[in-house]
Amino acid sequence: MDADFWHERWQKGEIGFHQDRPHPALIKHFDALGLTPGARVFVPLAGKSRDLAWLAARGCAVVGIELSAIAVEEFVAENGAQPHVDLRCGDLFALTPQSLGPIDAIFDRAALVALPPPMRTRYAAKLRELATPGTRTLLVTMEYDQSRMRGPPHAVLPDEVQALYGADHDIRMLEHVTDLPDAPRFAARGVGDVSERVYLLTRR
Repeated sequence: MDADFWHERWQKGEIGFHQDRPHPALIKHFDALGLTPGARVFVPLAGKSRDLAWLAARGCAVVGIELSAIAVEEFVAENGAQPHVDLRCGDLFALTPQSLGPIDAIFDRAALVALPPPMRTRYAAKLRELATPGTRTLLVTMEYDQSRMRGPPHAVLPDEVQALYGADHDIRMLEHVTDLPDAPRFAARGVGDVSERVYLLTRR
């Protein structure tokens, strides 16, 4: 999986991962991030997510990174001017703490699960580089029998979350959701028993 894969998905409009409303986990568990007005929230691999505007409406300064210029353009077209959203077109792995700036929290609804296993290790290392002690991450993962469907989204099990983040984060599972609104989409691809887990990660 490389940049061309994602560019092609956006060019063809094959964006089943996009949701037309803010993610329920963000709405339900936003307070767990403990943010004050003006806090900077980083959204990696943001697409044109409705989560960006939702966070901004709650007083956050939102910075997202997205590979596809199409996604960035569509976000602007669909949401209008969003003065508190900085959606950048570029490569997540090229970000540095200096280019991103200080962040108070991370919301990862569709980034970790978008990546195959070798890239997930690299991704977690990049987030460690960008975050500072005390940074909280609201992480949403998916679980299903991956022998029935080729990701993305990929299944990321609790043991892997621990392996990726446990050395330098406190990990607390907030919720295990089994009644997903988009379950029919997975069922159409022959996948049942799809669930999500929501974690709160606190950088040590």
